[in-house]
Amino acid sequence: MKPVVIVHGGAGRWSAVFEAARKKGLDITEERIIGGVKEAAMAGYRVLANGGSAVDAVTEAIAVMEGSGLFNAGVASALSAGGEVLMDAGIMDGLSRRAVGVLCLRYPKHPIRLARLLLSKTTHVMLGCEYADRLAMEYGLEKHSGPHPRALAMYEWARERARMGDERYSGNRELLERLGLVGDTVGAVAIDSRGNIAAGVSTGGTNYKVPGRIGDSPVPGAGYYALNGVGGAAATGLGEAILLASLTSRVVGYLEEGLAPESAGRRGLEVLSRLTGGEAGVIIIDSRGEYAAVFNTEAMPWAVVKDGIVEAGFWRR
Repeated sequence: MKPVVIVHGGAGRWSAVFEAARKKGLDITEERIIGGVKEAAMAGYRVLANGGSAVDAVTEAIAVMEGSGLFNAGVASALSAGGEVLMDAGIMDGLSRRAVGVLCLRYPKHPIRLARLLLSKTTHVMLGCEYADRLAMEYGLEKHSGPHPRALAMYEWARERARMGDERYSGNRELLERLGLVGDTVGAVAIDSRGNIAAGVSTGGTNYKVPGRIGDSPVPGAGYYALNGVGGAAATGLGEAILLASLTSRVVGYLEEGLAPESAGRRGLEVLSRLTGGEAGVIIIDSRGEYAAVFNTEAMPWAVVKDGIVEAGFWRR
């Protein structure tokens, strides 16, 4: 099997991210975002090219995006309505059919690394809050440095548009529609030379969310899913819609029925839209190493490496 890795940098209204960044004098441009997803895909591919596993390739690809300061994950995670960093991540190994989601994290710079550690050290599927943070400290993971300029810029952008007297209701559907879904979540899917498949995601959650809100990212079958012999998928977009539609397990199910990745992704988004009215994106790899990046939002930066060749995209065609 020829190894393949595909990544995304978040589906949504990226024009709003660029607008907010320009106002604050931040160097966040389409070119840098495309460069960021390409760098992440290459980092994952290097793991595969050196004989590494799909799980480790997904971890490294996501960790690059978490550490870049360009995406809503890791160091530049979006802030809640209370101005807090609260991060989620998850990863699934298609070989063992095990998954781990970590949620409401404050401590680690790279939440995906904690999810990966727990995948090998525990049989738990979900772990969160101060208990997960304590484990990240005990394992010696690097500490998060606090709110990033990108996150602060997006927080101010969202707060200006919210104007809702009672912040307890921030993050509801009305506010999300008012703000427009902005780029959120990073994700990766990989297949290694042994045919093993993995998928994972990491996020700071929606901008200006209710503190404690959990989206799709740490939940297997929603934000990410992988099965050896079938395929893997990682989602991004409105987390509540992705959760209610079980998007990634649905897409992988379509692969199992024989659909190609592009068709499986489009059918999954059609069902999501019909059930919830939400918008999303999904990246997919099947057991043959075929791939697709499908989304119904304004944009979703993505990159794939196959046969050592990098392909990337950004805006909806």
